[in-house]
Amino acid sequence: MYAVEVRDHIMIAHSFKGALFGPAQALHGATFIVDVALFSPGLTADGVVVDMGWAHEVLKAILAPLAYRNLDELPEFAGRNTSTEVLCRHIFDRFADAVQGGNLGPDAPTRLRVTLHESHVARAWYEGDIPE
Repeated sequence: MYAVEVRDHIMIAHSFKGALFGPAQALHGATFIVDVALFSPGLTADGVVVDMGWAHEVLKAILAPLAYRNLDELPEFAGRNTSTEVLCRHIFDRFADAVQGGNLGPDAPTRLRVTLHESHVARAWYEGDIPE
């Protein structure tokens, strides 16, 4: 299996509901390093999984509506805790949509993994096949 990985970062604000989250129930900021790995069993005729520049542009476009925003105020997260895991799935779904829409070329990768690094000691990811 071949893979290409692109990286960016995002700064957001949010809060959590539930005693599990202790002081994080209050509004606070977070900066996430975001990695997206694109997997393919083979390479394109050009010898790549995808063009890394295209993949990075797609990632930037997905993150732009979230950047410097209070996620508690965004309709797509209404009534949900925007945990690192939830954000991974959100980015995964948007990236899968882009792949399915042809934004990364005709020889699309078959699998994605989105990793959010919450700090130097903690990260979460969501990984799955891209629906056809």
